[in-house]
Order: sequence, then structure tokens, then C-alpha cells
Amino acid sequence: MPKSAQGSSEEALWASTLRLRVGEYLVRQGISHGRIGDAPAWSVFPCVSIWAVESSVSPGWVGWWVICGDCPTDYTTCTGDRTPRAAVEDFSSRWRALSEAMRRGESSADFTVGDSENSRELAPLLESRAQLLANWALDDTLW
Repeated sequence: MPKSAQGSSEEALWASTLRLRVGEYLVRQGISHGRIGDAPAWSVFPCVSIWAVESSVSPGWVGWWVICGDCPTDYTTCTGDRTPRAAVEDFSSRWRALSEAMRRGESSADFTVGDSENSRELAPLLESRAQLLANWALDDTLW
């Protein structure tokens, strides 16, 4: 079914807003990078988007994938696989491991969600996002 003009403009506004959020996130993380894709490399509107971020060391190549949307904003290094699907699998795996640690009251030096005072409350939310990503990564119709 074709998208309505309103639906496509809503999606364009959503993507534009998330692209700005990705840029702000990379600045806060201190990531030196090239261009951020003009549009998501992959998305499920209006839930989540994966953005290709150009490497500053190897211009023209994706250096990172950034996830943004109704989930924590996070990034992963673009490895030899170089696909958004591989990035979704990586985020899912890392978030599942972190949510398990959060349930135990442990923290991670690599990634945090919220603060230590509410980590046990946030753990199930992170786990649900991790599971959703895992399901989407397995769904060939989304790719």
C-alpha cells in the first residue's frame, strides 16, 4: 500500500529529528566522525532507526552505526560485515547482557542506561528493546 503524503512527511520529520539527535549524541560521546547519513540506513517508523556515520579516518566508509528512536541512543563500530542488520544484532546482544547485569545491580564501564539508582527498574525496559531488536534482525521481511 503506498504511503500517504502526510505519512511520508511525518516520517521525514521523524527522521530529520532523529538525525539531529544522532549528531548531538556523537558530540556528547566525543566521537570524531564524518557525515551522518541523510536518512536512516534502516528503520521501523516510528520506533527505531539505524544511521550510518562516516569514518573520519577512512572517508567514504561507514565507521559507526548509531541506533536512535524509542530506545537508548547507542553506537557500535562498523566491522567487516558493514550492514545495518549486523548492527541491530550487536545492539540486541549488548543490551541483553547489560539488562541482565542491571537486574543484578551491576554496572558496565562501556554503556549505561539511566543512573545506578534506577537500574533495576530500567533493566526490563532495556531487555524488551533487546528482544524486539533480536526479533527484527531475524525477520527477513524487514530487510
